[in-house]
Amino acid sequence: MLISIVVPCFDEEEILERFHVRVTDEMARLGHEFQLVYVDDGSGDATLEILERLAAADPRARYLSFSRNFGKEAAMLAGLQHAEGDAVVIMDADLQHPPELIGRMLEEHAGGHDQVIARRTRKGDRVTRTVAARAYYWLINRLVDVELVDGVGDFRLLSRRTVDALLGLTEYNRFSKGLFSWVGFRTTTFSYENATREQGRSAWTFGKLLNYGLDGLLSFNNKPLRAALHLGLLLLSVALAYAAWIVGVAMVRGVDTPGYVTLLVVVTALAGVQMVMVGVVGEYVGRIYYEVKRRPHFLVKASNIATPQQPHPPQELVRR
Repeated sequence: MLISIVVPCFDEEEILERFHVRVTDEMARLGHEFQLVYVDDGSGDATLEILERLAAADPRARYLSFSRNFGKEAAMLAGLQHAEGDAVVIMDADLQHPPELIGRMLEEHAGGHDQVIARRTRKGDRVTRTVAARAYYWLINRLVDVELVDGVGDFRLLSRRTVDALLGLTEYNRFSKGLFSWVGFRTTTFSYENATREQGRSAWTFGKLLNYGLDGLLSFNNKPLRAALHLGLLLLSVALAYAAWIVGVAMVRGVDTPGYVTLLVVVTALAGVQMVMVGVVGEYVGRIYYEVKRRPHFLVKASNIATPQQPHPPQELVRR
């Protein structure tokens, strides 16, 4: 059985060679035939040069390098498109996904599971981050149409039919956590303790995490649009009730000039609600806009893969 290991990379020059040694040693211990598919997501450091050296020294190493930073979602998609294995493992290059867990994934896969997911515990995380993450997952699982589990990320093994199913989803706005859950198939999860990042700092800032969370919220449901409709109907009902009350008071007590403060508060509140509704609608319209343009998810400037797959040409521009 051929095992493909897909590794998205972004500015990983400090640790990439150490990662390669760890993974190849582990796969040699397991005794499986394997290939490594590295995807350089437009790194600004020497990541590409290191990948070229690794590929020259190890024929099992393949790489693609994007023309710019297209994001991790595009990098994972590119890796899956070029993975030839009967099973595919997705993992990060920073060694926070321990290569030593691949053996357990393969055991679970041999037991008939199409997805084997490594779920990290939050031991060692800051309390504020843990609370925020749990609150997010509690909220999103009450809104989206798929189940997202706290601590579950991209570190997982996928069977060939699961990979093929994912590649059949051609949408431009990809939220892989939701897509993994949406395709289904037989799935199992096991937990592992956090591994500290050995070199460098994470590229995930608070702003990026916030935008990623919003992508997850909007990618798999239309409940925000429904909520905007319900809120509009509620405000309309309140406005009609208030108008009826004003008319009733005027008929009983005579006309009373309302205060400017009440008027300003009501106008400001309604304007704010309208802007929120327009923003929600705009998020969905923006996603439709990007979908209908049908631009490729990424462009490749360099690769050592002889015949890159192109399910939606022209997908890539490859320099060999």
